[in-house]
Amino acid sequence: MSQFSKQEVATSFSRAASSYDNYAKLQQQVGEQLLSAVPTTAQKSANQVVDLGCGTGYFIPRLMATFHPQNLIGLDLAPGMLGYAREHHAAENISWVCGDAEALPLASASVDLIFSSLAIQWCENLPQLFAEISRVLQPGGYFVFSTLGPESLCELRASWAAVDAYQHVSEFTSFRDVRGSLGDLQEISFTVEPVQLLYSELRGLTNELKRIGAHNMSAGRSGGLMGKQHLLAFRDAYEGYRRADGLLPATYDVAYVVLRKPL
Repeated sequence: MSQFSKQEVATSFSRAASSYDNYAKLQQQVGEQLLSAVPTTAQKSANQVVDLGCGTGYFIPRLMATFHPQNLIGLDLAPGMLGYAREHHAAENISWVCGDAEALPLASASVDLIFSSLAIQWCENLPQLFAEISRVLQPGGYFVFSTLGPESLCELRASWAAVDAYQHVSEFTSFRDVRGSLGDLQEISFTVEPVQLLYSELRGLTNELKRIGAHNMSAGRSGGLMGKQHLLAFRDAYEGYRRADGLLPATYDVAYVVLRKPL
């Protein structure tokens, strides 16, 4: 059974396109870190580049400046995101493709580098995803990606667990399962680092998740509205994480991965 509905993911992120960049602090921070992890050898040969899960196109200018590709494809499942990206980052050698990462609408052995930051955690079939990545990469091509692990938003998850038994936080695949799904792609590096964002109030976090379209989309969530007492109990539970400096943490479990297709 799939954790996420692809249609719901596409719709949620499409609706968030206009507000996304103003609230996507985590996505921007992680993407910058991922960009710095791209091997020099990959940078020199990246003539055909894909930004997989490009969203609003935030990293398109950085990818163009870093790799100077002949062609760059921004690919995303959410048409609303692609429309925003096309409007704000259009150029002659940039193409925009609406497509599913697990069934890439790209020719085999046609891409030198695929960059994907915080997108594949929404995929439901990782072996199929990596098989598709391998198919479209040239021999010697690179797949450089970041993704979220199951400990992401652990404070949020535990605070809700203190209130009820519903699933309020999206569940992501373990890094062990990610590594077990790579197929014939060679692992060059696989680095896991926690990333912690800080908020003065809990609503800063919950509003941010809503504004970027990354609210809970797991199958086990509650389908009804919650009462005031329910929400207050959740807030009180989260207050237990408030630090000595007065800020509330939200911790993400992030992996930065570099893979290469064998020659």
